[in-house]
Amino acid sequence: MKILLLGGTADARRLADSLHKENVSVIYSLAGLVRVPKVDCQLVVGGFTQFGGLTQYLKDNNIGAILDVTHPYAQTMSSKAVTAAKAVGIPCWRFHRPAWKQEEADHWKFYQDETDLLAQLDGYRVPLLSAGQMSEDLLKRVLQLPSIERIVWRTAVEPKFDLPDKIDWIKAIGPFALEDERQLLVDHGIDVIVSKNSGGSATYSKLEAARELSIPVLLHARPILPEAEREFSDTEDCLKACLAAWGKASIHIKHQQKDNQQ
Repeated sequence: MKILLLGGTADARRLADSLHKENVSVIYSLAGLVRVPKVDCQLVVGGFTQFGGLTQYLKDNNIGAILDVTHPYAQTMSSKAVTAAKAVGIPCWRFHRPAWKQEEADHWKFYQDETDLLAQLDGYRVPLLSAGQMSEDLLKRVLQLPSIERIVWRTAVEPKFDLPDKIDWIKAIGPFALEDERQLLVDHGIDVIVSKNSGGSATYSKLEAARELSIPVLLHARPILPEAEREFSDTEDCLKACLAAWGKASIHIKHQQKDNQQ
């Protein structure tokens, strides 16, 4: 049975490699906007519009199950995965890493949407925007806030539009070291951080640095997703469940090989 693994995260790459090593037939899919990882299994880059949509791809390629290991904020893709799986009658499982948990010394507030973010940014001078891609319109509206002096914007992908002089753009891809994050905040005079609650360790150090420097953080609340058939927050649990459900053929082969060697 073929498994379509929707990826784009470090967890997805590791799960794809682990399943492939266990002789599970895996097709790894990602948008490829930042970088294309090296994986041993079959790779699909650029989404499913090129194939007539996800549902059509599932039918044409005899996919037996979907494993959604996209970013927790990939709301559109996760929603399409559930809908397409139901349309063709196959299971859709999801792994999303746990959200970060606030500690006693953290100064966190959550925002729901752009309007909420703008309201909470009013009063700060130099925000570090590290919540991924933002529209040109939103950035302009942030700059129009009376208190804002300039913006530091850090993304993994270069903006597709020209930036005003008051926006300092930094291209960077995690993981980030604590000492580097601390220095970034100090050097740019950052007085608030805007981030997604992505979870994991790759970008967590900015929150540690903010805690040390008593800098407040505005976190984008995680989106509400349609329920998948099974959901996991631990990679080992997810891998074991996948192998138990879809890895029987590989286990049988291993036992046959072992018997033949004896």
